[in-house]
Amino acid sequence: MSLSISSKKDPGFARPRLEANQLRRLGIDTGYEHVVYLDVDSPICRSEGFGPHSRLSLRVGEREILATLNLVHAGLLTANEAGLSESAWLSLRPAPGEKVVIAHPPSVDSMAHVRAKIFGKTLDAGAFEAIIRDIVAHRYSRIDMAAFITASSNHLTPDEVIALTRAMVQTGRQLHWNRPLVVDKHCIGGLAGNRTTPIVVAIAAELGLTMPKTSSRAITSPAGTADTMAVLTQVDLDEARMRHVVETCGGCIAWGGAMNLAPADDLLIHIERALDIDSAGQMVASVLSKKIAAGSTHVMIDIPVGPTAKVRDETEAQALAQLLVHVGAAFGLHVRVLVSDGTQPIGRGIGPALEAHDVLAVLRNEPHAPADLRKHALNIAAAVLELGGIASADRALQVATQCLQSGRAWQRFQAICNAQGGLRMPGRAAYQYMVSAPHSGQITCIDNRRLSRAAKLAGAPASPLAGLTLDVHLGDTVLAGQALFTLHAQSPGELAYAMEYVSRHRSIIGVEALS
Repeated sequence: MSLSISSKKDPGFARPRLEANQLRRLGIDTGYEHVVYLDVDSPICRSEGFGPHSRLSLRVGEREILATLNLVHAGLLTANEAGLSESAWLSLRPAPGEKVVIAHPPSVDSMAHVRAKIFGKTLDAGAFEAIIRDIVAHRYSRIDMAAFITASSNHLTPDEVIALTRAMVQTGRQLHWNRPLVVDKHCIGGLAGNRTTPIVVAIAAELGLTMPKTSSRAITSPAGTADTMAVLTQVDLDEARMRHVVETCGGCIAWGGAMNLAPADDLLIHIERALDIDSAGQMVASVLSKKIAAGSTHVMIDIPVGPTAKVRDETEAQALAQLLVHVGAAFGLHVRVLVSDGTQPIGRGIGPALEAHDVLAVLRNEPHAPADLRKHALNIAAAVLELGGIASADRALQVATQCLQSGRAWQRFQAICNAQGGLRMPGRAAYQYMVSAPHSGQITCIDNRRLSRAAKLAGAPASPLAGLTLDVHLGDTVLAGQALFTLHAQSPGELAYAMEYVSRHRSIIGVEALS
């Protein structure tokens, strides 16, 4: 079938048409980005002047998306075919007999606000609403979103953060629980391990609080809470399933992206991950928009502070804490901040399954469970219990500890997992490599960032069994050849990749010889 140009005018210009059977589902996963593939000799490209990375409008019936064009040279497509990425195909859902209309898209006016921000201008609420609305509608390419993230990374005023947060909340679904008090917690991140959320939710729910925890997948870390929980149970809950779990068990631990809560955040996270950027203003908007959209009324936020953590010093932590409290108050959200020690990882495992093993060991009260993870989780749980009015400040830690030691928290966690789809036991990676101490001495420093980088190069979080296990902590004395950490990978190639990185960064864990 030859390509023809429709004579029907659609806002001022003719649009090339392709029959639906000329659309091909290529099975290419491009994440959240819609991509359309055309042969370099396609008549559409010649007639419309489309080139690599052009933005195109694709319409099937009443369904329309914007997509980024990639050109194909290798004969994968004929001149009259258009290939679609998975996200583009699932959004358009072409049926037999339907036609697709491909055309130049209308201009994205909100990019003017992004350009203004690049030059240091302060944006008002309307500007942020326009930007976020266009991002959620997939009108921004990855380059456009990268420009917005970079432009606003260090130049958002408190009022701008409030406006950005409000725009992110309003462009997605908002949950309401018809309860006066709904608690939540969040960790700012930057600290390897530190998987406290499953333990805290189990304690809080067991003691009568409502805690519908929606968590994100990893941004710049080897695992997010949703990645770890996905090893143990189903986390892609829709709203009905989530409500059932919360009504039945008092809490849940679900992936927020499955429920369209502040959807712009999930789109921006993919770009932030690639840029390795998670600035203060964007971080606050990201965290609080999800909490507000999830219907939380009281939130406890953990800010680990350390030389290689995301937040480097006390001054930065206090500034971030003030911004969190200030922005939360603008939405009637009660925010409490806990500044914690971020000088070294918490727990032994770094990576989804390895962190899940730590969580289970603490909940089961196993004798060799990581003591630091247990202690930190209990401190956060105590803060949540106090915030939720369950216990006074002087008794909250004791109440949380009794709940864990008695086995009640473990029983509640099992109930939550079973309600979400069943509890699974995490496995172990087939390939491992021990990194040993070059000489005897004392552990004087642990580089959180490089340790996390090694775990990611080993395959985490995409390979859920990958990552590393930490065998030492600050102040420990080790002998030459003793294990410092062990890399875990699901393939020999990923293990070799991580090993090469470690070989170039011998100071990931500092061992100072004893005099």
